[in-house]
Amino acid sequence: MRPARATALAVAGAAALAAGALGACGGGDSSSGGDSEVTWAISSGWDSWNPNTSTGNNSYLTQVLTPGAASLGDFDPDGEFVFNDAILSQAPELTSEAPLTVEYTLNENAQWNDGEPIRAEDFIYIWYQMSGNAEYCNQDQCAPATTDWGANVASIAEADGVVTVTYVEGYLNPEWEFAFPNLMPSHILEANGFENWQSDPAVMGASADWLGTTAPTWSAGPYTPTDAAVGDYVIYEPNENYQGSVEPGLDRLTLRVVEGTDAIVTALRNGEIDGSWPSEFSQEALDEVAGDDAIATEVYEGSIWLHIDTNTNNRFLSDQVLRQAVFTAIDNEELITRAFPDTEVSPRTNHFFSETSEFHEDFLSQTDPPQGSGDVEAANAALAAAGYTTGETLTTPDGEAVTLTFRYGEGDATRTLIGEVVQSQLAEIGIEVSLSAIPDGQLGPVLAEADFDLVIYGWSGTPAFTTAPFQYFGSDSGSNFGNYQLEGLDEAIARVTSTTSLEEAAGFANDVEAMVMPAAFTLPLFDEPQSTVYNRNLLTGVTVNGNSQSGPLWDVQNWQPA
Repeated sequence: MRPARATALAVAGAAALAAGALGACGGGDSSSGGDSEVTWAISSGWDSWNPNTSTGNNSYLTQVLTPGAASLGDFDPDGEFVFNDAILSQAPELTSEAPLTVEYTLNENAQWNDGEPIRAEDFIYIWYQMSGNAEYCNQDQCAPATTDWGANVASIAEADGVVTVTYVEGYLNPEWEFAFPNLMPSHILEANGFENWQSDPAVMGASADWLGTTAPTWSAGPYTPTDAAVGDYVIYEPNENYQGSVEPGLDRLTLRVVEGTDAIVTALRNGEIDGSWPSEFSQEALDEVAGDDAIATEVYEGSIWLHIDTNTNNRFLSDQVLRQAVFTAIDNEELITRAFPDTEVSPRTNHFFSETSEFHEDFLSQTDPPQGSGDVEAANAALAAAGYTTGETLTTPDGEAVTLTFRYGEGDATRTLIGEVVQSQLAEIGIEVSLSAIPDGQLGPVLAEADFDLVIYGWSGTPAFTTAPFQYFGSDSGSNFGNYQLEGLDEAIARVTSTTSLEEAAGFANDVEAMVMPAAFTLPLFDEPQSTVYNRNLLTGVTVNGNSQSGPLWDVQNWQPA
């Protein structure tokens, strides 16, 4: 739960991932205070200020940081990568494939809001934090959401305003152009006591901790944060040292939490907010403003997809036969029909590619027994063959009754409904399921601590796909929350980034999919419809973008008072 990063974000829903992390509102003024003041609702909270950690890697933090983020670029609504001209003077350039080498030519005036220049150390800092290398950073503190990119960087150097990133021998990536995460202000860290971050892994780790607990006052984006409270709000004012080609048009921008689509629509109608990108799609809530000419409502396809994950550390779910039976008993068509009775939504059948992708292959329908089908008879037959006793209460071959806890985002109607329906569906094969809500803003900690048996949340991504196989299923990935492991899986994942051919990389990703889908680690459900609502009489320049992890905030510099 998003600037151009080849990293998926967890979105848990309105009460809380990507997928799915995540409320009280607070800290912001409504637009009634002036024509150039805008209040935009974020539909859930966040628990950390460091977006590069497994705890902070969620959609809501990404959204609230976007107006000040030092992003190197993002995907536009057509899926094309657009470089950020506030930092770069031209698109990244591939200068070698052996080893893979990419050059980033800095805007000669690229700088942070305090006037300090953007420099190579800002690039190096992100590399160290996301390297997974204990020689660079104490990994308990850096706790990167994924190391697939950082672990493959060999060196970063700057000369004459060009930052050169050289990767390790043998590493290739067809998505090299947009692989680099957002920068961090290394000079700010040095000024706050972390001068030796490049030479001392403990200092580097402490600086990552500091970033997680310290509200940012820095910016390289169109707006600078002036006040903030974790999980609640961020207030922005124009960045006087912004070097982008578009001058920001608002005097004040407040991003604050309003939980749930119903509450968002009510706040919009009451003039408390000026717009929002709700994480939970609700046609019923949107219908309430359908006749209001002042309110623009746009519904579109996006990159957030929901899934149910298992925790293989659980004594029951460590058994693949049981995981397969659980997923077979779940009827995804019923979940879709119940959650979206008036909206066309198709089942998701691939972890990496939606049905609209040229690389999509349906691996879900090939599973045996058929996952997501609701075939109770097939589930029971597989369990009985493995020595389970089926009936009103499912018991293991050792005679223990199978019980599970299902976790979902508190207050999110769709995920709550799915939890209730899954509870009923699994009762059909004798499994008692307890429902346990995830408090707002706590999805990150719940996932990082593997505090679940079954959990529903969403992944929010971009058109990029090459890092997803490692992030979801790599044995060393900080986002492999269910501890998924298969013999040969890491080797298969590594092949995804062994080529500069997009088609070949997609084929390797589907090879990974052919391994993980039958293992029943995580059940893809559907691509969630997206909606954006805003007051067109107060705000213009809003462009919805299903390809960006920042949603409509992706080009917030173009927002203007109506």
